[in-house]
Amino acid sequence: SCSGRSYRTFGVTRLAADATTDHFAAPVPRRNADARRRRNAVLTTGCYAIQIARDWNTKDAASRFVGYVTRFQVRAAFLSPYPVRKVGGRDALEYWIPAEDLDAFNRNIVGAIEIVHTFGP
Repeated sequence: SCSGRSYRTFGVTRLAADATTDHFAAPVPRRNADARRRRNAVLTTGCYAIQIARDWNTKDAASRFVGYVTRFQVRAAFLSPYPVRKVGGRDALEYWIPAEDLDAFNRNIVGAIEIVHTFGP
């Protein structure tokens, strides 16, 4: 069975490199993070994804001041071993998918990855 909708956010550069209609590329390490922290943050709410794309990506030169929200579904059985992590406010909930699990993650995407919101110039 499928989980509810899942979301990821991107700036222009990362969207061009990462998202196709059916899979995501490997995550880029976070600033000042070692290789063990390479992960894909899969957001659980559209509200949180919109907040990141609108409030963070549009202020980031590396994102070319544009934020995109992508929406997709992932099989619930794949996500079940990963805890949902609260990383901020009420809607700030994420699954952290380690980089080494990305191929399995991509195989468990059901249907297309859609761009559902765009913010910026």
